[in-house]
Amino acid sequence: MKELLKNRVFLIVQGADLLQQIGIWTRNMALLFYIMEMTNNNPTAVSLLTTLEYLPIFIFSLIGGTYADRWNPKKTVVYGDALSALSMLLILILISNGIWQSVFAATVISAIISQFSQPSSAVLYKKHIPVNLVGSAIGISQSLMAIFTILGPILGTFIYTQLGLETSIWALFAIFTIASGLQLFLPKTVKNKSKTETKSALIDVKEGLIYVFKHNNLKFIACLFFIVGISFGITQPLDVFVIMERLGLPKESVQWFAAAEGIGMLLGGGLAVTLSSFVEKNSKYILTTTILALSLITIIEILSFWPLLTAAARILSGLSAAFIQVIFSTMMMKEVAADYIGRTNGIIMPLMMAGLLLGSASSGFIVLKVDLIGAYIFSALLTLSCIILTSRLHLKKAALRTN
Repeated sequence: MKELLKNRVFLIVQGADLLQQIGIWTRNMALLFYIMEMTNNNPTAVSLLTTLEYLPIFIFSLIGGTYADRWNPKKTVVYGDALSALSMLLILILISNGIWQSVFAATVISAIISQFSQPSSAVLYKKHIPVNLVGSAIGISQSLMAIFTILGPILGTFIYTQLGLETSIWALFAIFTIASGLQLFLPKTVKNKSKTETKSALIDVKEGLIYVFKHNNLKFIACLFFIVGISFGITQPLDVFVIMERLGLPKESVQWFAAAEGIGMLLGGGLAVTLSSFVEKNSKYILTTTILALSLITIIEILSFWPLLTAAARILSGLSAAFIQVIFSTMMMKEVAADYIGRTNGIIMPLMMAGLLLGSASSGFIVLKVDLIGAYIFSALLTLSCIILTSRLHLKKAALRTN
């Protein structure tokens, strides 16, 4: 652990990621409340906001992952956050001129840029963190992210309710600017010029697809991510309506339940670090158990009329999600060859984003045609179906390092 905390790349990437998480939550809460106020709590508008967040990720994830394997990762993350900061100024100008719909563009731009910078962070991890420390690094990362999942909604809600939308956007500009400057202190990375000069990006994409489809684990994970994406996509835009309709609380109370989920993520990340060797040896069974738990938690959440029970369900949901994230991230970092990290993420993540996009785009329609409870039960059944895929995984050390 001490060796990891002395690793400059780990500390800088973590610092930038935490700043980005604050920015993301500030953006999410501000835009959610603003859109609800402008559309009189229209669930379709909220669903559209989530859809616009996922659509660019679906379109650009493979492109971003491919270029993450080709470009200098340091320059990519620095320029990415700088562009995010500048985009906030553009949105601010448009809002000042009465074009309130431009807030949707803030989500779209941020999502596009993240598809180039996030895979580059994974490349930096792969190149600069010893393989025996990867599990601990991801567990710590998950725990730290969870802290800001707790604080982010509270901070975002405070900034918006007390200071307004324009101040929220100025805060985003400052956060992304600081993150960009911090990453200037990353070590220089030598680019493999022969690779980028002799091969086209299209060839890289083709090789990435072949690599994924040659390995059964990656194929099963891709399918699992797609199904889980649909499930999460259905419920995510509806969280605020659960708070309002099932619990009878004002929409601003969503921050406290998001914070409860963050507490669960923090606990889950800490447990994953503490039990890292046990988790690695029993990944398949832990994944299956966690999938079952998530299905049950989803049903409890929608049937609950009691805020404390709903908050407890959100804590358990966050804990379960943290375990899943740590297991899959560790597997990807350890078992996927370094030259394929960006492309593998760029192939699998669009499938999850496609699921999230499909689920979030249909969530408003499902609620209108069925009801809120029916939407959550359908989501739970989709999650439950993933145990078929987890039962077929064969998680072995270096199982994918055959090329």
